Amino acid sequence: MSDPRSTLLSMDEALERLLAAVQPLAGTEWLPTAEAGGRVLAEDLISPLDVPPHDNSAMDGYALRVADVPAPGTVLPVSQRVPAGSTPRPLQPGTAARIFTGAPVPEGADAVLMQESCEALPAADGAAGGLGQVRILAPLTPGLAIRRRGEDLHRGQRVLAAGLRLHAGSLGLAATAGAARLRVARKPRVALFSTGDELVMPGLPLGPGQIYNSNRSTLHALLLALGCEVRDLGLVPDSLAATRAALREAASVAGGADLILSSGGVSVGEEDHLKPALQAEGRLDLWQIAIKPGKPLAFGEVHRPDGEGKTWVLGLPGNPVSSFVTFLLFVRPVLLRMQGAMQLQPRAWPLPAGFRWTKGDKRREFLRARLDDEGRLQLFGNQSSGVLSSAAWADGLVELAPGATVEPGQTLRFLPFSELF
Repeated sequence: MSDPRSTLLSMDEALERLLAAVQPLAGTEWLPTAEAGGRVLAEDLISPLDVPPHDNSAMDGYALRVADVPAPGTVLPVSQRVPAGSTPRPLQPGTAARIFTGAPVPEGADAVLMQESCEALPAADGAAGGLGQVRILAPLTPGLAIRRRGEDLHRGQRVLAAGLRLHAGSLGLAATAGAARLRVARKPRVALFSTGDELVMPGLPLGPGQIYNSNRSTLHALLLALGCEVRDLGLVPDSLAATRAALREAASVAGGADLILSSGGVSVGEEDHLKPALQAEGRLDLWQIAIKPGKPLAFGEVHRPDGEGKTWVLGLPGNPVSSFVTFLLFVRPVLLRMQGAMQLQPRAWPLPAGFRWTKGDKRREFLRARLDDEGRLQLFGNQSSGVLSSAAWADGLVELAPGATVEPGQTLRFLPFSELF
């Protein structure tokens, strides 16, 4: 790994270094399918069956042979009743079967007509076991309202690919294929702390010059959303000795933390101690990134006492918006990489601007914005890195290239929070 650099790294270069250094973690676990949301699938899921396993009816109605209905108005006796979960008999020629949604289509039937297009009639002379007759009121076509065997999944088909981050839709599909459990990547173990003598935990009284620690709540929630096991080390005093001790403690927890995540203490002030602490307890690899907000960012490694494995460190800025944005841009892909996820970067949406921006910065900017009712992007009024209201108000981040300005109607690159959380 390279020595720290005094010049700014581009965001792309920083990400390339981070993702090249961090490798997927060893270890997996089995989870009940219903409890695997947000986790990363560790092995391909292969379907052991066709889905659906048989041709079935897409609606309540009557199963028929098209050849038995030369024209609307045809009346047929009902020869059987087929509820879902039953096994029908082959359809007798010249008859219809009363059928319900999801029920197997009787052998010989080649169409299902919904009940709204049929008229139920009494049986003629008690024929067909008293199930009555049906008048067909609409034309038929072969295959009408029949869900074919295997039209969703085929036996032996890959249902879900390893590296997929699971969500409700994919979990439902896994259950459709009969998967009661899924093998997922183990949770990254993350030790979290904040530095700053001015910080106070919410719920406690504030003293002179103190503020509440918002980063702890923000980062903790983001870590949980990404499937991490979080050990919260709380607040660390603004001293080199305390910061070094926090790094050692985090690397010494049972099994060793895979990642230490801190906020604050990564700038160049006399009370910013993460950089020298990291250099003393391990290695520092990169220092400042050419983005706004979030210029200071520390990345490195702490030596584990047992000498086994790696404990990476990412030090985020203390300003709440800077901490929030740098987590989304850098920590998120690192954690997904640790879990073997196949998609590390969010998908961007091209959307029109509903604002003018005339003060382009030399760094790449990420502005907090939301969609208005006309589908245009609007900015929060105060884009300061200390105004966390902007993150709570916004729907996502507008990404601007260095020096870029914006005119209303211009197409912008928008990163929605739905892609980043």
